[in-house]
This record gives sequence, C-alpha cells and structure tokens, in this order.
Amino acid sequence: MHPIARLFSCLALILAFAAVPVLPVRAAETCPFISARELAGAMPALKWSLISNQDGRGCIYQGGRGDTMMLTVFRNPDKDRARELYATFVKTLGERMPLTAVAGVGDEGQGGTSAAGAERQEASVVTLSGDYILQITVYPTGRRADNALLGPIADAARVAVANVGKSSERFGNCEWLTAADADGFLDKSTLEVQRTGAGSCMMFDREANTVMVAVITMSRDTVIGMMKRAGPCKHVAIPEFGSEAFGEHSCTKGNGNAVTIYVWKKGRQASILFAPVKPHPESGSVERLKAVAGRVYGKL
Repeated sequence: MHPIARLFSCLALILAFAAVPVLPVRAAETCPFISARELAGAMPALKWSLISNQDGRGCIYQGGRGDTMMLTVFRNPDKDRARELYATFVKTLGERMPLTAVAGVGDEGQGGTSAAGAERQEASVVTLSGDYILQITVYPTGRRADNALLGPIADAARVAVANVGKSSERFGNCEWLTAADADGFLDKSTLEVQRTGAGSCMMFDREANTVMVAVITMSRDTVIGMMKRAGPCKHVAIPEFGSEAFGEHSCTKGNGNAVTIYVWKKGRQASILFAPVKPHPESGSVERLKAVAGRVYGKL
C-alpha cells in the first residue's frame, strides 16, 4: 500500500472510533475546505459540529446522533503519483463495499456504502483532482449507511474539492527529517520528503518504504505508561536518550518488519518509525534507527 494510504487508514480508524468523542469543540475553528453554511446546504438533514481542523489537511466532524464524518485531503508530488494513490484508495475502499462512479466531483470519483451486515457502517466518496485526492467518509451510529447518506456526501465533496489547494501539505522540506536521514533505509533516487502536519513528516520511496516522525505534547506519566504496556511488540530501553526513551520491534501484529523509537523531552514525545514494506536489512533494528532518533531528540 502507498505510505500515505497506509497512514490514512490507520489514522481514520483511530480518530473515527477513539479520539473523536473526547475532543473539545472549538467554536472559532473553521474548515478550510468547506464552510459551515456550505456543509449545511449540502447535507441539510444532518447537523455537524466541527471537532478539529487537522492542520489544514482535513476536518473531523461529529453529528448530533453520534455520527462521525472525516474529510481528508491528500496532496501528491504530481498527477501521476496522485492517480497511483487514487487507484490504491479505490481498491482498498472496494474491498469493503461496492463502488459506483460519482459524477461532477473533480476529475473522477467513486463512492459507496457498506453492506447491511457490516460490523462498522460507513459511507464514503473518494475523488481525484489534479495533484489532490479528497475523501469524505461518514460513520453513522445505530443505523445503515445507505444511498440517502451517500448523496449528501457527494454534494459536500463537490464543494470541498474546489478548495483542496488550501491544504497545508507540502513536499521537499521537513522540520524533523532530511534526505540524509534516509541513508540505509530508503532508496534516495526515488525519495520524497513530505510535511504531513504541524509536528509530523515522512519520507518514502517508490517501494513505499517509509520513515516517519510525529511529535506530540505528552506528559511524562503517559510516556512511562506506554513503556510498561503489554503488547504485540518487543520493548527495549534506550537510556542514552533519557529514561523515558524506548524502542519497539519484532511486532507479531501489524508490520513485523517495522521498528519505532520513542523519545521524550520538555513535555513532548517524538516517535521515529521505519516501516519497510517487505523484509529489509534494517527490519526490526533499533540500533541503526538510533542515529535518526538522536537528531530528532536534539531538536526537541
């Protein structure tokens, strides 16, 4: 899977079913891709509250019935890469639901709803527009995701796709990673460096091997809890980066080739991930990734 697609699929599940219910509503916050008035016009039967503008990369909404809606914009280095990622999105979505063409949304679009017996109900539209991909997904609570829901989502997508250029994603620079950090991990001849948020960025190559850094505010107690948690990965302490630093590797669930180092300083935690698509000389190796983690630690 394309690294951005893989990132989105993980974030979508985490945000839609875990983080959203506890995020505070910020009345002054706006979504750069669709205004509250435009959203109400596209989906008049549903009342949405904006929960979070994800650093200009997408917006998360919560409905009065407990529904969740995620609007996400993916910028790509060029149209060819955008079409490649769009095809991946359509394939992944098509594995969960039957899809049909959605007219009048960008260059082309597909949409669908999950089956009646699906464990998680969802209705989604994904569209390609030049270098950009827009996806809007609604997760209804206590009812079917049917065509009556899909139509308004498509209407909202027609409005939002005209504003995808307002995305904050950019390529070629990152406050945490440089091309030199890819040495030994990624193919430099096909390397892309992308800022994916206020505290996050990633590098990936044509094979979709990925190095990613994400920096978030976190208390020391929470970090200590993460170190002690039982899970599918092996843990190793990394005292040279402080007593709160540790690595995870050799996971029995997810990508078993991946390795992550967590470091903490001044109330912020940085996660440094290397995720090769298939077995790689550095699969599961905490030692080599320490060089990258050390540079990130020094910038915290």
